[in-house]
Amino acid sequence: MSKITLLFQLFAFLFATSLLQDRGSLTEDLELVYSNVIGDSTYWVAEIQQKEGSNIQFKDNTLDIDVSKGATVWFNQKLKGDVVIQYDITIVDGGGDNDEVSDMNCFWMFTDPYQPDGDLQFGHSSRTGWFKTYHKLQGYYVGLGGYRNTRTRFRRYDGNFDRPLLPEHDLRDKKFMIIANKTYTVTLVAKGEKVQYYRDDQLIFDIKDDAPYREGWFAFRTLINHMRIENFKVYMKKSS
Repeated sequence: MSKITLLFQLFAFLFATSLLQDRGSLTEDLELVYSNVIGDSTYWVAEIQQKEGSNIQFKDNTLDIDVSKGATVWFNQKLKGDVVIQYDITIVDGGGDNDEVSDMNCFWMFTDPYQPDGDLQFGHSSRTGWFKTYHKLQGYYVGLGGYRNTRTRFRRYDGNFDRPLLPEHDLRDKKFMIIANKTYTVTLVAKGEKVQYYRDDQLIFDIKDDAPYREGWFAFRTLINHMRIENFKVYMKKSS
């Protein structure tokens, strides 16, 4: 093995290690507030565009989302301050009717600016699971592997329906797309002005938000897809 190859391997190892340390440090000043809730339906609210051909199951500390059109599954606890959300997710391709391998999406720090205190009014809103019914909200969104697994995007929803998209937040390289049946660990960050999206050790989006959203709700979002989520955790600021 040549010296150049050895040096390259050493650099790759050190780079990966630094990413692991950086991601791990995100929760050093936070405490684990929620865990072991992903299989408990009392913590979740599902908004399903088409119930026929769709099935959402909570069991064995796993959330299984198998839907024939659009769907959003909200964590019904409001999150405040510095927040880190982490979960394992697998996009299933087993020959099922909805196994499209796309749209590994999520919302975080979401509120409704047209309601008192930004309340999402679970069970009493006009949201139907159809994507356009969410455009008026505020918060951070990542659509990973959208458009049949060809695009990965970050948007900062501003409550004005237009959902601005910056060119640098519209990714089309295959390395940012989904591999079917592979389990990924997703880490979402909202700490002060820092907004980040990690998939495993890959920091895909790193945003400085000068007017950050400091509270709101989290949701899994997808379209004609089958995905399985485990090990859902939420970290927030430690009590003083």
